[in-house]
Amino acid sequence: MVSAVMERTMSIAVNRVGGLIASPVALSASQIESRPLFGVEFALQSTITTRSNSAMDTIVPRDETRIMSDWTSIRYDEPIERVARITLARPEVANAQDYTMLSELNEAFDRAARDPEIRVIVLAADGRHFSSGHDLRAGTSMEGIDPVGTWCHFDAPGAEGYMATEAEMYVGLCWRWRNIPKPTIAQVQGKVIAGGLMLVWPMDLIVCSEDATFSDPVVAFGVNGHEYFTHPYEVGARLAKDMLFTGRAITADEALRHGMVTRVVPSEDLESETLELASHIARRPMIGLTLAKQSVNNTLDAMGMYTAIQSAFGLHHVGHNHNLRLHDSLVDPAGIAVIRSEA
Repeated sequence: MVSAVMERTMSIAVNRVGGLIASPVALSASQIESRPLFGVEFALQSTITTRSNSAMDTIVPRDETRIMSDWTSIRYDEPIERVARITLARPEVANAQDYTMLSELNEAFDRAARDPEIRVIVLAADGRHFSSGHDLRAGTSMEGIDPVGTWCHFDAPGAEGYMATEAEMYVGLCWRWRNIPKPTIAQVQGKVIAGGLMLVWPMDLIVCSEDATFSDPVVAFGVNGHEYFTHPYEVGARLAKDMLFTGRAITADEALRHGMVTRVVPSEDLESETLELASHIARRPMIGLTLAKQSVNNTLDAMGMYTAIQSAFGLHHVGHNHNLRLHDSLVDPAGIAVIRSEA
C-alpha cells in the first residue's frame, strides 16, 4: 500500500507528467495503483531531479561474501600509504565495460570508501587505452548483477525495462561514484571513448598522459551523447557541442586548456605523477577533504548539474526509442561504420 505522504508526492508528480489528472489534488492509493507502474516511476523521478542526493545514492546491503579474488575485470591494491588504486583489467578489449566490470568497479569503490585507512582513491587502467566505452557485444541482461540503487523491473517490456537498466548501471553508478566522500583521481592514458568518459568525469581530478584523447561520438548512433551527460560542465557549452556534433576527439592539451583535466604528463611519468599527487592530498585530514569536496559538488548541484543529467537521460531514451521504431535497434546501425571510420 502507499503511504499518505507518498500519495501526495505521487499525485503532484503524476499531475506534472502528461496531464494524467486535472488538478494537483491528492490521489488515493487505489487511484495511484491503477496507473501504469512505468508512468508512476517516471513521474516520481521528475519530482526529484533538483535533489543532489537522489534515490540512486541509496546504499543497500550487499553480498559481503564476495571477495577481491572473485573479481575478473578489475584489480585493487594500495600502492602507497592511505591510497587505494582500482585498475580496469580488460586490456584485450581496450577496457570495454560490460555490466560485470561496472558492478565490480562499484564494489571496489565501496571497499575503498569504507576503509578508514584510505583517504584517496585512484582509478587506473591496464593497456594502451583507458577505456573504449561500453561493450556493445555484452548484452543488457541484469542477470547476476546486484543492484545498488532503487531501480527495478529490469526485464519489463517496452521502454520501462531498459530505461531502468541504464538508470541503474550508468547514470546511477556514475552519480554514486561522483559523490564518494573521498578524493578520487583518474589516471588516464590513450583513448577515452563515450562510456569511458563516464568513468573519468565522476572523478574529482584527472591526470592524463600526453597521448590521451577524449571523445563522445555516439550522436552517430542517433542519441544525444553518453548517458552521464555532464559535457557542458566538463568542457563548456561550445566545446561540448563541437565534440558532440563532430564526434571528434579532443587532445590532452585541449582538455587541459578547457579545465577538463588537472595535469598532462609524459606517458612514462603517468603512474608516478598520479601517485605523487595522491600522496600529497592524503596528508590532509579526511574531514577537511570531505568537506571541501562536498562544498564544490554542492556548488555544481546549485548550478543544476543533476537536473541537467536527468533531462539529457530522458532525451537519450527518446533517441533509443526512435531507433527502435526505425531500425529495430537501440542505436542507428549506420553509426557503427561512421564511428569506426573516424576512430
